[in-house]
Amino acid sequence: MIRLFVTHDLAPGARLGLNPDQSRYVITVMRRASGDPLLVFNGRDGEWRAVVAESGKRGAVLQVEARTKPQTLGPDLDLVVATVKRARLETIVEKACELGARRVRLVITERTNPDHIRLPRLNAIAVEAAEQTGRIDLPEITEPARLGAVLDAWEPGRRLLFCDEAGDAPPVLEALRGQPAGPWTVLIGPEGGFSPAERERLRSLEAAVPATLGPRILRADTAAISALTLWQSVCGDWREPAASD
Repeated sequence: MIRLFVTHDLAPGARLGLNPDQSRYVITVMRRASGDPLLVFNGRDGEWRAVVAESGKRGAVLQVEARTKPQTLGPDLDLVVATVKRARLETIVEKACELGARRVRLVITERTNPDHIRLPRLNAIAVEAAEQTGRIDLPEITEPARLGAVLDAWEPGRRLLFCDEAGDAPPVLEALRGQPAGPWTVLIGPEGGFSPAERERLRSLEAAVPATLGPRILRADTAAISALTLWQSVCGDWREPAASD
């Protein structure tokens, strides 16, 4: 079943005019015609079943029928990641969405190798990933900010999984054992690693949970995928629900 992210409000009987790209995808690529079903979501009203009401040269119009899922949110998980080269950053955003991150916050560190950041492109990648994975919420992608400013405004009670590759931190699974479920942030540094001053600042934070991702030096995209996966397996929504749930 095709899933589309839309910005419209969703309710029974609502008619949704698709934008040109969506219309082309539904009519030309997927060859859907009037009466064919698909699913839509907007990140606010849950997921809904809709049908193609009109399809033609001027585009497609959908008609909403019934809600299939109520609106839910995944775990309160942020990914804070240094701005790396464009292709790797796009991979990070895509996989962070697939792995359930609620926000991707871009930061500039002392060793960041800045590249041109195209937020509309990153948001489009997040939308496609949400459509493909069955998410009914959409992760927020933030404008780049200095790491120091992000730490200065740190949210009380939010734990920070600090992927520190200096060699003196415990493995991630060991570091996460017994930790609360959330809210949490996973922090991934630049390809050159954090500076000594940044490491000292991070280590001084009460919320910080330093951890290592193993004996090999990982690229930022691999590190982000690995850390998010391990966090989800221990503290996130991959765990079996408790018997009382």
